[in-house]
Amino acid sequence: MTNVKAEIIAVGTELLLGQIANTNAQWLSNQLASLGINVYQHGVVGDNLNRVQEAFEQAQKRSDIIIVTGGLGPTEDDLTREAFQLMTELELVEHKPSMDKIQSFFEKNNTTMTPNNRRQARVFKGSQVLFNRKGMAPGMIVSHESTTWVFLPGVPREMKGLFTEEVFPYLQKLTGNTEVIKSLVLKFLGIGESELEHRLSHLIQAQKNPTIAPLAQNTGVVIRLTAKEETEERAERLLEESKRQILHEVGDYFYGINDETIEENIISLLKEKKMKIASAESLTGGMFSNRLISVSGASNVCRGGIVCYDTNVKQDVLGVSKETIQNKGTVSEECALEMAEQVSSKLDADIGISFTGVAGPDEVEGKSVGTVYIALTTSNGEKKVEKFIFSGDRNAIRRRATLKGLEIVFHFLKF
Repeated sequence: MTNVKAEIIAVGTELLLGQIANTNAQWLSNQLASLGINVYQHGVVGDNLNRVQEAFEQAQKRSDIIIVTGGLGPTEDDLTREAFQLMTELELVEHKPSMDKIQSFFEKNNTTMTPNNRRQARVFKGSQVLFNRKGMAPGMIVSHESTTWVFLPGVPREMKGLFTEEVFPYLQKLTGNTEVIKSLVLKFLGIGESELEHRLSHLIQAQKNPTIAPLAQNTGVVIRLTAKEETEERAERLLEESKRQILHEVGDYFYGINDETIEENIISLLKEKKMKIASAESLTGGMFSNRLISVSGASNVCRGGIVCYDTNVKQDVLGVSKETIQNKGTVSEECALEMAEQVSSKLDADIGISFTGVAGPDEVEGKSVGTVYIALTTSNGEKKVEKFIFSGDRNAIRRRATLKGLEIVFHFLKF
């Protein structure tokens, strides 16, 4: 098959209500791209029989491969099979291996299986059944009027397991497409999207393969490189060469690739340099420490932190001098430096970092909303403090201050 048009449909009202994010579609698109299959459409439809059927009918008219996630469970609002049956009139039968597994689950847990659980074992007669090792409901691959339909559970770990083990090799054989599409995401902090694009304009204008796409995110700016080649090795060589050219221009702002996070790289650098860190947080209220300790192995390098939101805590617990607070204020360079020095000393850390500022909604000590001071000190006497003016609401200011603190620590450790 050439010029294959693929489509992904997610079934579930919870997606439309924003209660959960449709991460399945993102993951599936990435997998299909690696097979050289172009995804032309993403769709989300609620748990309504007529609307699901209508979405399926529209997809049938325009796509060659349609992947449906969700709606295969035991309850009355799991309507994926019913909607497809209305469209195709295909017969549903009970898949005995799946039914045996469902019954075994309830027996092992010493609970009574309700009759509606039998719904999960129903499959279309003649379909290729995808046995679900991580959950209850099986998946299916069905051919209908020259269109390939793939039905997968909505639970991400179940969906990914079935796709990786059975759907990926099936589609690889079906398409016979030898072209490989590989992507690489480069992550940057401390530079805006427009500035990054300006500095790389000569590369972006000359792009052919790989393509270069800058994109702003809450955690910085990313560049997605996408290469098409006959083999994975050749595509990876193109990506590495493009990465080298980009980092030659803006490497000072680079901190990771693909799923790497800034905090993961900070923990790695702290371990490499055999250094420990502690934080004193006023307006960020522990957000910085939380980001670091979310990383596995952080206990080896994170001494801890002191949330000193109240002025008395800054003075009586952390040890900021009364004179500094009276003469310079809590939102000042001097206070930020003392906070960093004191937390480093009290928690026996090589690096101390502090955050103080005005998150809003009102001014503090004559300082406008968004004013933030971040200080970094070390046990060997190095010290720096920077003032920032962040925009946004209260929590946006706190998030931006936290991200800036991570950036400061990363660049201190990296260079």
